[in-house]
Amino acid sequence: MRIGFDDIRRNQRKTWLLIFLFFFLMSLIGLVVGYFVNSLIVGLVITTIIGIIYTLIVFKSGDKMIMGINGAKPVTKQEYPHLYHTVEGLAIAAGLPTTPKCYVIKDSALNAFATGKDPEHASIAVTTGLLEKMNRQELEGVIAHEMSHIKNHDIKVMMLAAVLVGAITLLSQFLLRMFLYGGGKGGKRDSGNATIIFIIAGLVLAILSPIIAEMIKLAISRKREYMADANGALLTRYPPGLASALRKIKDDPDPLVDHANKAAAHLYISVPFRNRKAGLFATHPPIEERIRRLEQM
Repeated sequence: MRIGFDDIRRNQRKTWLLIFLFFFLMSLIGLVVGYFVNSLIVGLVITTIIGIIYTLIVFKSGDKMIMGINGAKPVTKQEYPHLYHTVEGLAIAAGLPTTPKCYVIKDSALNAFATGKDPEHASIAVTTGLLEKMNRQELEGVIAHEMSHIKNHDIKVMMLAAVLVGAITLLSQFLLRMFLYGGGKGGKRDSGNATIIFIIAGLVLAILSPIIAEMIKLAISRKREYMADANGALLTRYPPGLASALRKIKDDPDPLVDHANKAAAHLYISVPFRNRKAGLFATHPPIEERIRRLEQM
């Protein structure tokens, strides 16, 4: 279960796959939009330019976007010395090239997440509730879990999934509204069967794009949590610490992180909403199973 080069290479492949799928869906949306502005090329060019600019922005400042959306604020060592010392110590133990930046979310819920484009540009955010209610070994377990995501390059895939999935969802909603509020106008209304086909294809795409985006996100979410649990426990050499932390998180009476965004929910160590039921669209494996596996280590 240790992090290896195969895991890192696998995540690199997932990164390129996410980018390809993003541009593929953007191109389909561009074709539909282009048809209704009387130029498929114009539609493709517009969505391609938007896609390129958006991808560059994600790689440049996607972590800051995610931190801002989730209400995370950067903190200093003077403000939270215990958090900083824990992060610094585990970063050294994990062999990271630099110490991740520390962020805090002022919220009573018990949760944390990591993000960034690579181990050299990583950040870890924790809630104030987690800092207040976890003992030293439990906090180390949680931070080690997030450190494993960083070392394994999970954070790049997770960050891309969060931001690109959000973009696809917004564009698909725009496309759906275009059809619902007069998208058929523009000289193509009476052009025959081709118009009907494009309208149907556009509506299907507008409805299915966010679902496809969610499925992409789920495909990279569940297994990585088990891996990060195992590698985090190995990093601290004390599996009961993380198991105890997960038990407290499971029993949290109010797990809702107020600023948590659905597109970024898979980043957190546990689902940041009140409804944590496992199902087809669950971003995390059952927390009871995660605890059981840690207790068997």
